[in-house]
Amino acid sequence: MTEPQITLYRLQACPFCERVVRTLDRFGLEYRSRYVEPMHSERNVVKRVSGARSVPAIVDRETGVTMSESANIVEYLEGTYGDAATDGGRAADAEGGA
Repeated sequence: MTEPQITLYRLQACPFCERVVRTLDRFGLEYRSRYVEPMHSERNVVKRVSGARSVPAIVDRETGVTMSESANIVEYLEGTYGDAATDGGRAADAEGGA
């Protein structure tokens, strides 16, 4: 089994993180959750990946995008994977193609 293309760095019970989770789920995107340290100063894994210690943060290996801030992430997901975006063949897959 291959690893999902999107990794979400998040905190437990974080409303901003949950906003991103709802968007990922709405588009049926598989993702891997990485829960990070609650103490901001100890979120070194997030800093290494995104350059900041804030969450949520995502890494989308498919597009090479890494970003933080829930509003920016939701906008990116909608533009990249939403109905208005080019579906990149996903519609054919959903209809039983490929």
